[in-house]
Amino acid sequence: MTTATAAPPDLAGRAGSLRTSPVRDLLALTADPAVISFAGGLPAADLFDVPGLRRAFDQVLAEDPRRVLQYSTTEGDPDLRTLLAAGLDHRGLPTHADDLLVTTGSQQALTLLAAALLRPGDVVAVEEPTYLAALQCFGLAGARVVAVPTDDDGILPDRLEEVLTRHRPRLLYLVPTFHNPTGRTMTAARRHAVADIAARRGLWIVEDDPYGDLRFEGTPQPWIAADPGAADRTVLLGSLSKTVAPGLRLGWLRAPAALRRACVLAKQATDLHTSTVDQAAAARYLADGHLDIHLAAVCAAYRQRRDAMLAALPTVLPAGSRWTRPQGGMFVWARLPDGLDAAALLPAALAAKVAYVPGAVFHAGPPQHSTLRLSFTTHSPSRIAEGLSRLAPVLAGAGEDAHGQVAATRRAGGGPWT
Repeated sequence: MTTATAAPPDLAGRAGSLRTSPVRDLLALTADPAVISFAGGLPAADLFDVPGLRRAFDQVLAEDPRRVLQYSTTEGDPDLRTLLAAGLDHRGLPTHADDLLVTTGSQQALTLLAAALLRPGDVVAVEEPTYLAALQCFGLAGARVVAVPTDDDGILPDRLEEVLTRHRPRLLYLVPTFHNPTGRTMTAARRHAVADIAARRGLWIVEDDPYGDLRFEGTPQPWIAADPGAADRTVLLGSLSKTVAPGLRLGWLRAPAALRRACVLAKQATDLHTSTVDQAAAARYLADGHLDIHLAAVCAAYRQRRDAMLAALPTVLPAGSRWTRPQGGMFVWARLPDGLDAAALLPAALAAKVAYVPGAVFHAGPPQHSTLRLSFTTHSPSRIAEGLSRLAPVLAGAGEDAHGQVAATRRAGGGPWT
């Protein structure tokens, strides 16, 4: 006799509504070494300081193996937090080790903040466009995401005021420096305006800064977290993923005491603590002064790679296209002429063994289908030139179909955004 069994319960509503990350999906499609991928926001593996990291791991395992292989405190390795705090203090943001919580990558920091601050149905304001994984994180929390328009100087304060009046968000998520996906940097005036609005209107600010140390030129802008008007309501996120190695999965958040404590409790329920041995090795690596030397080499290489991409784009993108010229970070953002759809063109690009990320996926509001993100970090200048030469006929053919013109008769009006 067969006993009937009931189906298991359905997935939670928020899990069922999540969308996959096109960037992560593209990483699988571009695993073929023949593909030149400008898609992933990956640091250059050829620049990892493998000898320095190996020495750091060897030293902490030789000196104190019982400690670094054991469970640890949720807040994080005291030596690592002290070193991270000193770095922030040196750059103009007074910070004590106890102000920091070490996380398993800054993505976990964002997840902990969502758990501590958001209830299903709450509203989150973001830049338009914004970091794709942040949209996924807020969606998992059951939040409603509202986009705030931007220009070349960052988020538009008057439009932020409108969003606050209409939607009353609980928090504003920003990537002010070398923004993902556009590469832009918010001006000091805009940062102060955002801090003033948050103070007047009652708003949490999450200031995500994974790229700030990857500067090739220009003057660093002050953190929003350093603005006196926003000090009690700004959370600063940082990471070693883009500066040392993402495989370490080490990030941190700096937050006011009550919110930081709530994030500690959320982390206890999530993973107890971040890897003890990875934290110890990172602390040794920083204490021995390797990071500054490594960053200098990385920034020099990235500048050459950025320059190679910018030099090629005028002959690759269709007439009337626009693109950013970042002063650091990892990304160039391009907008093709109206009528072209970057997602529709991607299969042809992949067939030509080159990849990018269509820009529509970075939008919380109506998508701009003509946009795309190009990462310049993972290939040599010659390889970048080769990849863009593969992309040129794909885009040129589309431009001819959309506008009835040939690539040789390029109109004026394109060029870099400043």
